[in-house]
Amino acid sequence: MFVIVGSIIVTVCVLGGYMAMGGKLGVLWQPFEFVIIFGAAVGALVIGSTKQTIGHIGGGLSHAMKGSKYGKDDYLELLSMMYQVFRLAKTKGMLALEQHVEKPDESTLFQQFPKFFANKEAVTFFCDYLRMLTLGTDNPHELEALIDEELETKHHEHHEVAHAVQNMADGMPALGIVAAVLGVIKTMGSITEPPEVLGRLIGGALVGTFLGVFLAYGFIGPLANIMKAVMDSEHKYLVCMKAGLLAHLQGYAPAVSVEFARKALMSHTRPTFYEVEQAVQNLPAT
Repeated sequence: MFVIVGSIIVTVCVLGGYMAMGGKLGVLWQPFEFVIIFGAAVGALVIGSTKQTIGHIGGGLSHAMKGSKYGKDDYLELLSMMYQVFRLAKTKGMLALEQHVEKPDESTLFQQFPKFFANKEAVTFFCDYLRMLTLGTDNPHELEALIDEELETKHHEHHEVAHAVQNMADGMPALGIVAAVLGVIKTMGSITEPPEVLGRLIGGALVGTFLGVFLAYGFIGPLANIMKAVMDSEHKYLVCMKAGLLAHLQGYAPAVSVEFARKALMSHTRPTFYEVEQAVQNLPAT
């Protein structure tokens, strides 16, 4: 929503200001300049990206348009799930988690939390480290280092698309100059034409520079930034699980472990202590 609103503001302000100065929109209509700039930028994106990155560009753009898929309710459910898991481990031992960890798709425990249960990446991440706990991992520092390594890898993979789009934005002003130079070359081939014709040709050539800068800083660059911001926001979902797991491994009570996890969240998506307390009080007995 904000992407669309921002794009409208950029377009209206730039083109509206141009028209208010007496400029004519018809002069800016240079479709072949756009083809040169945008087409070359897309080609450069393809050259400089892996097959996996290109395949994820569509999903990354959709992500940027919709925003983060995690809100306060999602995190409240996640914290409640961790409380239920940690409570089961405290009351019946870590081996009681084995059936849920080995067959998460059949786990009645995880099915109590439908949003988490439907998130296969999150379920796999959480179960992988619960499995290590059931197998006897007891060094929180070693486990933290391992989790950080995986999180860093995921962070890098998720940001490849945003980096590719940012590189595309960085190259567009230069490609605008290329289009402008080609326009000047075309103009020089018509040097014998009258001044009014040469004026239109020169104006059309300069549109290339305008389009390159306008598209780069008005649309493509901000789009890359919002992609990064959304990915960073969603990364907190895994960081939250990490904080809870490490606190549990150090022997804290379920309520305290969940509080560690809650504190890892951003303020605008973080449930309050009392909201979490109320949610876990309504959970069924393990």
